[in-house]
Amino acid sequence: MPTPTIADFEKIAQEFYENWNFPNCVGSIDGKHIRIKCPKKSGSMFFNYKQFFSIVLMAVADANYKFIMIDVGSYGKDSDLGILSNSNILKRLENKTLKLPYPKKLPNSKLIGPYTFIADEAFLLRTYMMRPYPRRLLNDENKSYFNYRLSRARMTIECAFGIAAAKFRILQKSIETKVDNADHIVKAICMLHNVIIDLEKKGVANYMDSDISNQINNLSSDLAVSVRNNKTSRAAENINSNLSIFFSNNKLINK
Repeated sequence: MPTPTIADFEKIAQEFYENWNFPNCVGSIDGKHIRIKCPKKSGSMFFNYKQFFSIVLMAVADANYKFIMIDVGSYGKDSDLGILSNSNILKRLENKTLKLPYPKKLPNSKLIGPYTFIADEAFLLRTYMMRPYPRRLLNDENKSYFNYRLSRARMTIECAFGIAAAKFRILQKSIETKVDNADHIVKAICMLHNVIIDLEKKGVANYMDSDISNQINNLSSDLAVSVRNNKTSRAAENINSNLSIFFSNNKLINK
């Protein structure tokens, strides 16, 4: 799976805005537990909070449900935040070897916004990652509308997991092989998933209307246990605030 370039991220962001009305978004990120047979002498390392053994697929999806970056093989006991923190995806973002496009104006606005990933409340708010406002902070309409827009766009990763599981039924039961082989199987599935989407040339609406969409709710990514010491930077909070204002000012455009 090739590393996305700046041009790739710009194209992904354009598609996110055209399909999901979320500007400057370069991908939706989340984790999915993949069932495996209990590895020998593994103790509780692979036993997750849902009470089954698993490895975790941490993935980033584009606006068309394709996987653009993946990290496979983390222990099932780990949280999404912990897995992302130890993944090459975050390490490359932090050390600037994974380069995002320069910030630009939000559409139909004078507000400047960086290019960011979007995630659920299990992840930390960063300048390169937007997450919903916590419920305790939903004290005005702008923040609620921001959460709606982010959640709508973030469904692309949920749908990507659902489509892959519907097409590759091995993901709907325990993979009965060694952990290393299970890692390779999941990586192969992610690649084939992308190839199939390209070959079928289906649009967003076709996927959403197919019988695959019936499985989405049952295949939601797992939320981690609430994170303590969830500190965020002032810059990241300002980005969230600007996006909230942008969505509030453009409701007719973005409905």
